[in-house]
Amino acid sequence: MASILILAAAVLAQSAPLTMTVEGASTRDRIDVAYEELSQGRNEQGIARIKANRSIDADEPAALINLGTAHARMGQTARAEAYFRAAIISRLPCDLQLADGQWMDSRRAARMATTLLRRGETIALR
Repeated sequence: MASILILAAAVLAQSAPLTMTVEGASTRDRIDVAYEELSQGRNEQGIARIKANRSIDADEPAALINLGTAHARMGQTARAEAYFRAAIISRLPCDLQLADGQWMDSRRAARMATTLLRRGETIALR
């Protein structure tokens, strides 16, 4: 079942990451995918929080993208890209809304994360 999520995007300075936040809509409770940790640069803690959260489906695109983001920030680009690819092929695609009101499929967001990875930038989803 596809979920509708709200996504807010903020483009920061070139050296800073692109950060996105996602909140669950009425079809699903808000999902904790370590946004706080990632937004504060605590990547290892973010990874641990996501992996410890048993309520997150292993195929959850927001979690996969955040795991990829954390690994990218730690210089583990191959692992990051693997998480982004997993989000692209997830069986749980969902719609994301950017801060400017534009809607984006989670697979498209994961593709964008892959593109940003290649440019040395990252995204994080809440």
